[in-house]
Amino acid sequence: MGACASSSRGRSNQGKNQKSSKVAAVPFTPAAQTVAVAGSPKMEEKSSFKWRIDGFSSLLDKQKGWTNSGYFDIKGLKWYLKLNLKDQKRGDKRDYVSLKIVLSKASDLKSDIIVEASFKLLIFDQVYGKHREHEFSHHFQTEESRKSGASCMIPVETLKEASSGFIVGDSCVFGVELINLATANATANHSSEAVHVQKTNGFSAREAYSWVIDDFLALKGRCYSPEFEIGGCKWYVTMYPSGVDDSGEFLSLYLHMAKPDASLQRSGVPVEVSLSIKDQVTSNRHTRTGRCQFVATAEEGDGWGWAKFMEVKSVKDWYLVRGSCLIEADVAIVGSCKME
Repeated sequence: MGACASSSRGRSNQGKNQKSSKVAAVPFTPAAQTVAVAGSPKMEEKSSFKWRIDGFSSLLDKQKGWTNSGYFDIKGLKWYLKLNLKDQKRGDKRDYVSLKIVLSKASDLKSDIIVEASFKLLIFDQVYGKHREHEFSHHFQTEESRKSGASCMIPVETLKEASSGFIVGDSCVFGVELINLATANATANHSSEAVHVQKTNGFSAREAYSWVIDDFLALKGRCYSPEFEIGGCKWYVTMYPSGVDDSGEFLSLYLHMAKPDASLQRSGVPVEVSLSIKDQVTSNRHTRTGRCQFVATAEEGDGWGWAKFMEVKSVKDWYLVRGSCLIEADVAIVGSCKME
């Protein structure tokens, strides 16, 4: 998954719950991006991030899966947390709360750079101050090692106990603190975040957008859908028909937030998103679903999605109808969040 982005590409499409358009995709090749890492003698030893989730019961009711925080900066690099409320340990049938931290691809590190970091993951006791903590070290570098191992920190039943202090007023707080980072010549930043989740069933009504792409086999480079509106926000989809690495092995697919207003520059929108490639004749589809938080920025990034959405060969063999391809984005707005 990449960085959440804002963009004015494409055009708006008005409609009801099912929106669609039929257009030729417009290829676009972005300029290379670099990350400047600068040292400072005033740089603090630790950086931290807090993730407050209000309406927490709505996430407890969801099926097993990972929920992603918005991006935050630590030592000049972009990270995000992943939360699972239905994880399990070997030989233990109870549900556990798991956390892990991910070094985002938006940090755009060179392949020969290794980030050796030690972190502390936390579940905050909001009443007694007896926080649940887990310290670990990890080498962040390649695609496979950008994620730390999952830490089953506490049984869900313990988290939910009224006397535990972890859930107060249907609010739960998670966080991470940096202990040490090998790339010492980076800038540090402290941030905290509050995520306000709707407290009905946790999700707004779903809406879907369909993007019909003519002549899929002729596409080169990154392609943009027109903009569409769901839940009061404007979105667009990007597709890499030969993959983000242009290897031709996997198709890459991402959802982006477009044209955020000034009030969203330091806030975001938590969503559940399903991206699909659909057979227009049989309605068979290949779908991937995830929960993530979009943070509106002034720069264009890679959105939230999958670099290896599916094999290009499978797309060509099973999902093209007279050369055309149907992409569907199904989005449910969770609520709102704010970076503090």
